[in-house]
Amino acid sequence: MTLVALLILTLLFKTVWRVAEPNEALIISGLGARGSSTDADSLGFRIVTGKGTSVLPGFQTARRLRLDSRAANLQVSCVTQQGIPVVVRGVVIYKVGDDLHSIANSARRFLDQQDSMNGAIHELFTGHLRSIIGNLTVEDLILNRERLTGETRASAADEMIRLGLIVDSLQIQEIEDGTGYITNLGKPHAAGVAAAARIAEAQRDQEATQAEQIAAANKAAARRDAQIKQALYQAEIDQAQARSRQAGPLSEASARQEVVVQETRAAELEAALAEQRLQAQIRKPADARAYETVTVSRAERDARIAQAEAEARETELRAAAQASQVKQAAAAEAESVRLRGIATAEATKVTGFGEAESARARGLAAADASKAQGLAEADAARAKGLAVADAIRARAEALSENQEAVIAQQLAEKWPQIVEAGAKALGNVDHMVVLNGAQGVEEMLAKALTLGGAGLGLARSLLNTVTPATAPDAPAPAPAKATPSGSDGTGGTAVPERGSTPPGKPVAPAP
Repeated sequence: MTLVALLILTLLFKTVWRVAEPNEALIISGLGARGSSTDADSLGFRIVTGKGTSVLPGFQTARRLRLDSRAANLQVSCVTQQGIPVVVRGVVIYKVGDDLHSIANSARRFLDQQDSMNGAIHELFTGHLRSIIGNLTVEDLILNRERLTGETRASAADEMIRLGLIVDSLQIQEIEDGTGYITNLGKPHAAGVAAAARIAEAQRDQEATQAEQIAAANKAAARRDAQIKQALYQAEIDQAQARSRQAGPLSEASARQEVVVQETRAAELEAALAEQRLQAQIRKPADARAYETVTVSRAERDARIAQAEAEARETELRAAAQASQVKQAAAAEAESVRLRGIATAEATKVTGFGEAESARARGLAAADASKAQGLAEADAARAKGLAVADAIRARAEALSENQEAVIAQQLAEKWPQIVEAGAKALGNVDHMVVLNGAQGVEEMLAKALTLGGAGLGLARSLLNTVTPATAPDAPAPAPAKATPSGSDGTGGTAVPERGSTPPGKPVAPAP
């Protein structure tokens, strides 16, 4: 019973359920078959594609619309813009559109007449082809078929949309004319091609002839080269035969030449041996002795230089030691004087209060004595100044009469200072190298001593520029002022006036 019920249900399901194939659309009409709002312009029927749907038997009807491609052959007799009749053959590949709007339009027009689609398409494209070809020339049809197909598809697009169809491809396969116009269009080109072919053939024949001539010339050159090579080979054979006939005399001459070569080499070896002996026995000992002499001389020179440097260093150190001793002695003496002064000041301070009265009395007495002594010293200084003026005047007269003697006397008195000033240039030298030993030292000292001679010439030239008459007019030195010595009343000391001879400066003695 269950099996029967299941079988009944299966049969009922197969009767009710309809499935649309991928290349078709189900058009369902009848009770309750109105499409949803998404169906484009359904007008009371429902379109199903790519899925299944239920159809109520007796109340609804399901019919199938093919969506696959179709082909329609075209053969159109028309006249071109030039008035030339032509026959155009082509093919149109089209199909029903995949959108619901196109399916609905096709269903309305071709659902029960699907086989008549090809005729409708043929008539549609025939009219458009005639209209378009009437505006073109035969040359345009032949050379620009893309323009023809493009304009045809564009002009038929609106009608195809209303029919719910789309064009997949439009191809113009053949264009024929009964007047032979197309054939005549090709004849000039064909004649040009034929002429080019004949020209090319003639050129090829010419090239072939030239190649044959070149090949013949190459053959002749090859025969000539072969004969030349044969002659050269024959000459080489003859030369080899001549050399073979002269092999005996040449071998003897070669042997004699080899003997001479060997003797020459022996003589060269003997000469080389003699030169080596000369090098070993005479030249090398002489070079050794010369090198020894040079080395010893350099060593002695370096020793003398080192000794001179050592002596100079010793002298420098001795002078530095003496200067240090003098400096230390002076410092000790200054310290002793300072200490004695401090002690004397302290003693004076202690005993000063007791001896104030006696000191005042002694001061008065000392003042009187100092005054008297100052007057005496002033008179003595005045007399001394007059004597110096007389001495200067006499010296000027002596210079005018005997300059050489006076200048020599002055130089003799100042000779130590002159030599000391000339030697000061050597005091700033840290290291001195005397290359000639003792002789070099003597020459250096002699150059230092000659500075005095240069001073003599300079003094003579300066004295020549001074007139002797100006010497007696030199002012006499002013008398010295006497100043009291101090509080101890031991006497006064003469202080020279400005312009007098400073202490330590030598004064030329009166003649």
